[in-house]
Amino acid sequence: MTTTATTMSNLSTLNGLSSYRGPARVRCQAVTSGQHRPAAPIRLTRRGRVVIVIAFLAMLFAAAIGMGANSLATGGSGEPVPTQTVVVGSGDTLWGIASEVAEPGKTRSMMQRIAELNALATTTLQPGQKIAVPVG
Repeated sequence: MTTTATTMSNLSTLNGLSSYRGPARVRCQAVTSGQHRPAAPIRLTRRGRVVIVIAFLAMLFAAAIGMGANSLATGGSGEPVPTQTVVVGSGDTLWGIASEVAEPGKTRSMMQRIAELNALATTTLQPGQKIAVPVG
């Protein structure tokens, strides 16, 4: 037996395997039907994160395009409204200008039409300002 041990020792030293430990041992764990192995956490690479961000932005862009079809602004022009240009004088108000042009009892709706035609944010007018007023 000593000759075999010495021969193995000499062989392992000759091959550069001075610390030969024998075959590797693998640990195995039996899993029964009632046990579950814990899932490994998902790890994304940099490329994976970029792909997810691009996919999200593409979906967001598609949703914006889909909703954009329902916007109020259209490519076509509306019906032309016959108007006259009025230069606002000192002390003039939108109510006063609308009451001169509107039918009796329709002053408020005329104010709204004038404000819409001229894209007015408020009813305040400045002297010298030119506004379009519907005729008739």
